Amino acid sequence: MKVGIYGQFYHKDSAKYVQQLLDLLDEQNVDVIIEKNFLELIHKNEAIEKAYSHFSTFEELDSSYDLFFSIGGDGTMLKTVTYVRDLDIPIVGINTGRLGFLATIKKEAIAHCVSHILRGNYQLSRRSLLEVTLDDGQQSFGDLNFALNEVAVSRKNTTSMISVETTINGEALTNYWADGLIVATPTGSTGYSLSCGGPVITPGTSSFVLTPIAPHNLNARPLVIGDHMEISLRVSGREEQHLISLDSRIATLTNDTLIRIRKAPFSVSLIVLEEETFLKTLRKKLLWGEDKRN
Repeated sequence: MKVGIYGQFYHKDSAKYVQQLLDLLDEQNVDVIIEKNFLELIHKNEAIEKAYSHFSTFEELDSSYDLFFSIGGDGTMLKTVTYVRDLDIPIVGINTGRLGFLATIKKEAIAHCVSHILRGNYQLSRRSLLEVTLDDGQQSFGDLNFALNEVAVSRKNTTSMISVETTINGEALTNYWADGLIVATPTGSTGYSLSCGGPVITPGTSSFVLTPIAPHNLNARPLVIGDHMEISLRVSGREEQHLISLDSRIATLTNDTLIRIRKAPFSVSLIVLEEETFLKTLRKKLLWGEDKRN
């Protein structure tokens, strides 16, 4: 079995969990390939006792990998997707961060979960992505013009609102006066969109949600649409430029640039264990069902 690994050290105790995972895979004679910069961080981390010099590294992936481990938080998972892209390599998220809707495997359960995964005792949750194209040929994101969570436009260098002219399948929807607008996938519905009042959408639902950021027109509400629809945005405002973000990647665009957003032609597969379902994650992370009166 060939396994890729990417991670980040966000917390001081992350190192012991990284070492635990590497030791478990090594004991099972798994062919482990570690992202080059991450392996350098492992070697520099004084809390990790082994050198792991026998593990090779990658800068880009190919279709020969059986699994891919992402160690960190949801931000690490989003970065992982930029490596996996359309290769359809199943991704395992180990949460050493805080909330963790994407990286759902708890760090305390690494041994138990990895043993199940290596035996093939898991299911795949297929997640749709968003693809962005610009009408003027700008290539702000190169071939990384996709997002797993959301695409957002927002104001830049101003406290004034921006205007986001929005059409769906060529038909005018509305002109949002707001700090910005989020277009989120079901996966991203528990992220930035949720914090701005958007709904939670279960994975696998064929939809996107448009969520305005602090709208001035108070009757503006999040809108759920089918993921077969194409969304077009055109931003204007007092400044000449605005920001666009694809997950954690940010670029500056000139106002009046036409932004087209559609479902990407590929999806990614996240590994899900029976004891770590999406609904269970909602109950745990959002404390649904908790009542201090009881």
